[in-house]
Amino acid sequence: MKRFHVHVHVDNLAQNIAFYSAMFNQAPARTEDDYAKWMLQDPPVNFAISTRGDKPGLDHLGIQVESSEELNALKAQAAQADMSMLDEGETTCCYARSDKYWVTDPQGIAWEQFHTLDNIPVFSQKSSEPNQAQAPACCAPKAPKTVASTGCCGPTAGQAANGAKACC
Repeated sequence: MKRFHVHVHVDNLAQNIAFYSAMFNQAPARTEDDYAKWMLQDPPVNFAISTRGDKPGLDHLGIQVESSEELNALKAQAAQADMSMLDEGETTCCYARSDKYWVTDPQGIAWEQFHTLDNIPVFSQKSSEPNQAQAPACCAPKAPKTVASTGCCGPTAGQAANGAKACC
């Protein structure tokens, strides 16, 4: 099963948790000092908010899958469509360890395609240093320079095409 993913940057986490909890009629599945996530079943959406962005608004969209086979199928579709791809492989971000890659749409919106492998206790950490915080901000790659970016810590689409890796 695939699950749609939306990540929004917010100014006031508590106010937004109250708003979205009322809108979704459920409490977040995970809450941290700077982050909250709802794993909605109807419709199936992984909806996350955080205070780590440049400015409030949409950070990125995505599709979360339940298996490496589903992720490989999405990668094949992206390759067939000749999309520029930033393949991070296994990495950490947003309180999770995931296998993921990114594509950017023509408007500059980052799309994360990922398979969550495990939860982690901090927003982002280096694999070799389990207790070391790594990223002060979001994980979406920055949009190409011709488009206003809401991303904040990865390479541009051109850098991604050359094999550059994002921070998380």
